[in-house]
Amino acid sequence: MRNIIQVSNLSRNYTVAEKRARRYRPGMSSHKTIYAVKNISFEIREGETVGFIGPNGAGKSTTIKMLAGILHPTEGDVEVLGREPYKYRRENAKQIGAIFGQKSQLWWDLPVIDTYTLLKKIYKIPDETYDRNLESYTECLQMKEFLHQPVRQLSLGQRMRAELCAALLHDPALLFLDEPTIGLDIVVKKQIREMIRRINQERNTTILLITHDLRDIEEVCDRIILINHGEIIVDGELQEVRKNFEGFHAVEFLCKMPFREDIELPGVEKWKAGEGSFTAFYRNEEILPAKIIETVLQSYLVEDIRIKEPTIEEIVEKYYRA
Repeated sequence: MRNIIQVSNLSRNYTVAEKRARRYRPGMSSHKTIYAVKNISFEIREGETVGFIGPNGAGKSTTIKMLAGILHPTEGDVEVLGREPYKYRRENAKQIGAIFGQKSQLWWDLPVIDTYTLLKKIYKIPDETYDRNLESYTECLQMKEFLHQPVRQLSLGQRMRAELCAALLHDPALLFLDEPTIGLDIVVKKQIREMIRRINQERNTTILLITHDLRDIEEVCDRIILINHGEIIVDGELQEVRKNFEGFHAVEFLCKMPFREDIELPGVEKWKAGEGSFTAFYRNEEILPAKIIETVLQSYLVEDIRIKEPTIEEIVEKYYRA
């Protein structure tokens, strides 16, 4: 598969004025350079779903703006869809869909369907493609009841579903999603997540998801890139990142027999007894869960076993703190 995004040693800095000292002398520097993005490199292949995450001010939005061609890099190279995005912004826009949670591409006073008609003209979408996509997406996102309502009359959940449909009408090869589920209720979040997964699976659309809701990442993405202070801290398959996490993993045993705390097993950090269960906490690099299970089954009549992996929230929190 080809690379949809290729980033090499990419940086973006800004020069900002510093507050002058009380005893300012001529020749003293009154400006400083701030790196929003500092020497990052990564590749995203066709059909990947990647979570691009980090705390506020980490450099996520600046990176996305460079990928979209809105900002010019200070240093380094970037290619999106085989082109330099800041030189070929218009050409790339024909193959990119985008949702930015705080900005709308829908016309506020017009019915939703009128915006879609306008987008059909802008992107020069063939009639057959437009009709097929409109019917498919409005049905999947349950939009038919408000398709002819002015955007200003829609709830936030309805508007975000309409935004997603608008971003997909022209069959983009690449989809930028910035906080697509922010402020939404559980039902609408589920609809949007399911739609994103479906687009990726059925149309092989490459997706870059920026979000603070880590449930979005777990349910949609196969890979995460974690950025902080303008630098990439983690880049890997979600399952591998979880597997290699240095925190505790756990195996829970459902058992009516009381736990006697007589199991000594190198690699298990601690045991915790509960009502009708007990749990072994271990580090993945020191012992395999199969060994723990084998040892316990020699002494206890176990009804059920649950292997608990660390959540994405625990992993990301650890890196944020570090």
